Amino acid sequence: MPIPDFPPPIKRLGQNFLIDPNIVRKIVALAELASSDHVLEIGPGRGILTEALSRAAGRVTAVEVDPRLQAYLETRQAELPNVELVCEDALAYPVESLLMGTVVVANLPYYISTPLLFRLLDQRDRFPRMVLMLQNEVADRLVAKPNGSDYGVLSVMAQYAAEITKAFRVSGNCFRPKPEVGSAVVLLRAKERRELSHEEEPKFAALVKASFAHRRKTLVNSLKDEGYDQKSVTEALQSLSLSPTVRAEILSVAQLIELTRRMSS
Repeated sequence: MPIPDFPPPIKRLGQNFLIDPNIVRKIVALAELASSDHVLEIGPGRGILTEALSRAAGRVTAVEVDPRLQAYLETRQAELPNVELVCEDALAYPVESLLMGTVVVANLPYYISTPLLFRLLDQRDRFPRMVLMLQNEVADRLVAKPNGSDYGVLSVMAQYAAEITKAFRVSGNCFRPKPEVGSAVVLLRAKERRELSHEEEPKFAALVKASFAHRRKTLVNSLKDEGYDQKSVTEALQSLSLSPTVRAEILSVAQLIELTRRMSS
């Protein structure tokens, strides 16, 4: 049976297909895969990365939302004997059902990359490392340091959960169609040690989100607007030798962790 032509890209799904085999090699090398590894790939598209992953790993679960691409990849199943193709929205796919130790390697659909990142980081005990292609500005936010415009909720929550390296940038010429934004590949290694308990972590997440909810305001006023007691916040900041006029983007991840502890005590 003849293999059908590639399905054309759908713009609303953010489909920009990777075509550069050199970038594929660099991604797979960064993932440091062994023949015993199970890989989760999100958005396999036309399968250029899927094929390389199937050669490097023992098993690949490839989650694709577009049934046309799913059907195309199924025509190549003989070439990909250790690949399980799943036609589902990655935001709904039960990642918690995957084996502990699964490695995530994906060219994330940019329009859902941030909520997907949070979802994957929530399951970081399951995913020891993740190699992700992202919009360059999202990659910059992941590795941003305090007192910069890129530093925010995503920076803090990701850096709390993982050690993050922005490995390399990827030219738009490596995709078809060529995207309007730049891309980069990041490596996230989940931290084995948690700074906060399972009970404290939701409080930390809530405090971080509230801290950055009103970036132009002081941290005290931003937290006050989000329902926190102003006196308690001020006292907690003073105990950390921080000014009551400090803004959220000045605080390091470690300081926000300690602020959570002080606010919870």
